[in-house]
Amino acid sequence: MWTSAARFDAVLTTALMDEAGRSAWCRTSGVYPQELEQWRQSATHALAEPEEARASPQQTKHDRRRIKELERELRRKNHTLAETAALLVLSKKVAAIFNKGEDE
Repeated sequence: MWTSAARFDAVLTTALMDEAGRSAWCRTSGVYPQELEQWRQSATHALAEPEEARASPQQTKHDRRRIKELERELRRKNHTLAETAALLVLSKKVAAIFNKGEDE
C-alpha cells in the first residue's frame, strides 16, 4: 500500500520521464500507469490555488452567525420537546389516577 508521501514522491520522480521511462518505472515499482496518472491529478488538485478552497472572512463570520442561530433554535426545540414529554407523562398519570378512582 502506497502512503500519500510515497505517491507524491513517485509523481515527482516520474514527472520528467518520457512515456517509455515512466512505463519502465511503473513495471519495476508494481504500479499501473493509470494509478500514477491519478496520483498526479490528485497532487495537482491538492496544490492548486489553496485560496480558492478557503472561505473568506466574511463567509466565515456569516457561517458562525448561522451556526449560533441554529444552535439557539436547537436548544429551544429540545426544551420544548422535554416540556411536552413531561406534560404527556403527567397527563397519563392524571388519567391513570382518575380512571383508577372510577373503577372502585
